[in-house]
Amino acid sequence: MESAGTNTQPLGCDAPDLVTVPARQGLEAVDIIRRAAASRAVGVGPVLHDDAGATLGFLVPPGTADAWDLPGSACTQTNGRGMRLGDVLPAPGDSGWLLPPEAVGAVTDPEVLRAALGEAARLIEAADNCR
Repeated sequence: MESAGTNTQPLGCDAPDLVTVPARQGLEAVDIIRRAAASRAVGVGPVLHDDAGATLGFLVPPGTADAWDLPGSACTQTNGRGMRLGDVLPAPGDSGWLLPPEAVGAVTDPEVLRAALGEAARLIEAADNCR
């Protein structure tokens, strides 16, 4: 594992968990994490999107689903269905990579993701209240 203070962790041999969020909130979170990466050693890991564009899925370390409780999101175990970061291929026609593993590397740290999703929710609420 990388040292504390970074938001990506190497995957190793275990299958990652998947945090799924509404696309609008997920895109904001990606931007928030990437802006933070400009000033410190942080970054976002691989991110999937569904073909309809309704949700984004962030790959996070195995075991994250055991304690994930952020309202408006879901974290599911991949249960070792043969998925390893180098092997992850979206099903044809169902989803695709917003940020593919080969472009970003390791999974996203769940605490950094949680903070970014919270900030994203607040930004979206503020923008919606201005209309």
